[in-house]
Amino acid sequence: MTFAIVVSDYNRQIGEALLEGCRQTLMERGAAKDSIGIFHVPGAFELVAGAAWVARKLSPDAIITLGCVIKGETSHDHYINQAVSTAIAKMNSELDIPVIFGLLTVNNKAQALERAGGAHGNKGVECAVAAIQMLALKKEINKDILPL
Repeated sequence: MTFAIVVSDYNRQIGEALLEGCRQTLMERGAAKDSIGIFHVPGAFELVAGAAWVARKLSPDAIITLGCVIKGETSHDHYINQAVSTAIAKMNSELDIPVIFGLLTVNNKAQALERAGGAHGNKGVECAVAAIQMLALKKEINKDILPL
């Protein structure tokens, strides 16, 4: 299996923690280091373009998007979160590969840290597991045998 991880460099500390958890989990579950491509984009909004380009040019088995949007004083975070989640949902319905949504949408940095290896675990790990589970489901469906 090949995996592409598209990670936002905005809120770099959080993104790097998510990336490390994701990459480590993929390798612990059998992915070879050279089967994991890592692609950096400037911010959360660019996760969509990065994932789309990777899908078209490299055709990995799964794409995992990682990043963090922290609420600020304006409603900017709402528009970014909505646009990214809608676009990734659309990619999932149009592509024949899973695109995993790993964008933290939090109120403050403390909440982000709790979800990037802190009290609430590492959402990068959860995204890696979700990608593997989706590929297992795809393999099962492709057997053309329905478990009825």
